[in-house]
Amino acid sequence: MSEGTILVVGAGSGIGRAVAVKAIEAGRPVIAAVRDASKVADLGIETLPFDAETPPQWQLPEKLGGLVYCPGSILLKPFHRLSDEEFLRDFEINCMGAVRSIRAALPALKASGCGSIVLFSTVAVAQGMPFHASIATAKAAIEGLARSLAAELAPAIRVNVIAPSLTDTPLAATLLNTDPKREAAAKRHPLQNVGAAADVASLVMFLLGSGSGFMTGQVLRPDGGLSSVRTFA
Repeated sequence: MSEGTILVVGAGSGIGRAVAVKAIEAGRPVIAAVRDASKVADLGIETLPFDAETPPQWQLPEKLGGLVYCPGSILLKPFHRLSDEEFLRDFEINCMGAVRSIRAALPALKASGCGSIVLFSTVAVAQGMPFHASIATAKAAIEGLARSLAAELAPAIRVNVIAPSLTDTPLAATLLNTDPKREAAAKRHPLQNVGAAADVASLVMFLLGSGSGFMTGQVLRPDGGLSSVRTFA
């Protein structure tokens, strides 16, 4: 189940790039949909143009084994300072970009007979956090979308979500760019660390493979225990 070519949308950096690397290492053909093809030139894989706010015009293989949608945003502001435009942009990047990508890839995923879609949410959906109103709203929509599609597309396509906590990627660089910031971020998690892109990518590969063949409509939480565990000194 869930074998064949993987389309990684947002493979240029962070978790997306880590997914592409792990897929290549596993012998899975990879297509990268990226804004800047030079960022994956060293990987020697096929690339397609991508802009989250524009419907893609992709020429895809007849069959796709998997689709991973990785683009995201981190806009942390007090609610009263968030504009309509900022809410809408977060929704465009995180949710509508996924909708457009899935729509474009759906025929090829259906043709495989055992496709797997992996989307990304955030710990801030399950665990309310201040200053996360815009991104949590967009990512909550992703979770709703995934569950709806999991029901609609079964049994031919499985749809699952990964909801990480803060992960050490270029997107999160401003939150981790000093030792005090990194230490404070680690201490917020029961496991006393921040996430690693490679670890999240390993979970993506599990969801793309046959080992997760009986899983759909699920939200997996590599969040250092933040959403479910309380520790006491």
